[in-house]
Amino acid sequence: MSGRSPSRRTLSIPDVHDTIAEDLLRRLAPQVLAAVVRRYGHFDIAEDAVQEALLAAATQWPGQGMPENPRAWLITVASRRLTDLLRGEQARQRREAAAARQVPPGQWLAPAADTPAADSDDTLVLLFLCCHSALSPASQIALTLRAVGGLSTAQIARAFLVPEATMARRITRAKQQIADSGVPFRMPAGAEREQRLGVVLHVLYLIFTEGYAATSGPNLLRPDLSGEAIRLARIVHQLMPGDGEVTGLLALMLLTDARRPARTGPDGELIPLAEQNRSHWNADSITAGVALLANALAGGRPGPYQIQAAIAALHDEAKTSEATDWAQILALYELLMQVNDSPAVALNHAAATAMANGPCAGMELLRRLETDQRLAAGHRLLAARAHMLEMAGERAAARECYLRAAERTASLPQQRYLNARAARLSD
Repeated sequence: MSGRSPSRRTLSIPDVHDTIAEDLLRRLAPQVLAAVVRRYGHFDIAEDAVQEALLAAATQWPGQGMPENPRAWLITVASRRLTDLLRGEQARQRREAAAARQVPPGQWLAPAADTPAADSDDTLVLLFLCCHSALSPASQIALTLRAVGGLSTAQIARAFLVPEATMARRITRAKQQIADSGVPFRMPAGAEREQRLGVVLHVLYLIFTEGYAATSGPNLLRPDLSGEAIRLARIVHQLMPGDGEVTGLLALMLLTDARRPARTGPDGELIPLAEQNRSHWNADSITAGVALLANALAGGRPGPYQIQAAIAALHDEAKTSEATDWAQILALYELLMQVNDSPAVALNHAAATAMANGPCAGMELLRRLETDQRLAAGHRLLAARAHMLEMAGERAAARECYLRAAERTASLPQQRYLNARAARLSD
C-alpha cells in the first residue's frame, strides 16, 4: 500500500449532463476505488486512476452508450491507467537508481491490468481502511468522506467548520499516510475493528446529513449520498448486529430519512418540519427505525446515536406538529449533552428549550454559544435566533437575523427559505 503519487488529483464525479449516468458514476466510484486498491494497493495512485476512468466514462458513454457491466468497465479502465502510472514511476525510479547506483524499490512493479473484475463490493473494507489508526480522527473522517462519500473538499470543510485550505491539506496528508503505512486492504478484526468503529459511524452520519441537508448547491437533498450512507450502515449492522450504537445509527438514519418525501415542495423549496404533510412520510421506514431503536435501547446505556434516534422517533410518531412532546425531546437533548456537547448538539438543545420553555429561555442558551468560533461563520446560529425572535414577536429583529443567515449559507434552497421568512416579516 506504500508509494508516492506522481500527481495530486482529488477524486470527484464528472459532469456528464446525464442524470442517470451521473448517479451511476457516483454510486460506482467508491466501489471501483475499493476494487482497485484491493487488487493493487497504492491508495493514492489508485484514486488518480479511478478519476481517469470516471472522466473516460463521462466522455465516452454519452456517445457510445453505457457498457453492459459499467462497474467492470470502470475497474478495467482504472486498472490500466494505474498500470501506466506505476510504470511511469518505476521508470523514473530506475533513472534515479542508475544515477545513484542503487536498485529501485520493488513496490513499484506494475501489475497486470486485465484480470477480470471481482463481483464483490469492497466499499466497506475501503471505509475501514480510511479509518485506520495511522490517521488522526479528523483525517480518518475527511479521507472517508472523499473516497467513500464522494464529497468535495469544500463540503467536507463546511461539515468540520474549518477553512477549505485546511481541509485540503488534511486530506492530502491522510492519503500520503495511508500510502506510507503499508496497511493491507482487508477488514480489520477484533479490537482493531472496535477501535475504528466509532469513526466509521461518525463518517456515515456525516455522509447521511450531507445527503439529507446539502451544505451547498441548488438542491436541498442529495438522495445518492443519504442512500449510500444507509446502505453502508446496513452492511455494518449486518456485521455487528449486537452493537447498540450501530443499530442506533441505522435507526436514526431511517427515522430521519422517512421525512424526506415531505421536506421539499414541487420546485425543490425547503418545507420546515412544522409545516410538512406528515401523510407523505415513509411509514415503512418509521416502523423499521422504531423497531431497531427498541432493540438497541434494550441493551441499556444508550449512546449518542440511540438518543438521537429516540428524538427522531418522537418527531415521527407525533400526529401533528402541535402534538410533539417537546418536554421529552428536551430531556433527551439534556441527556445527549452529557455524552456529546458539540456545538451542533448545543444549538439543537437551545432550539428544543425554546419550543418547550419559550423563546426567551432558548435565546439565553444561544447567547452562550455566540463566542464559539465553530458556529460563528455558519448560518445556523443566526437562523435559530431569528426563529426564536419571531416566536417572541420581535419581527424586525427576526427579519434582520433571517437575512444575515441567508447570506451565510451556500445552499440555494436554504437561502430562498431564509429570505422568504424575512420577506414574510416585512409588513
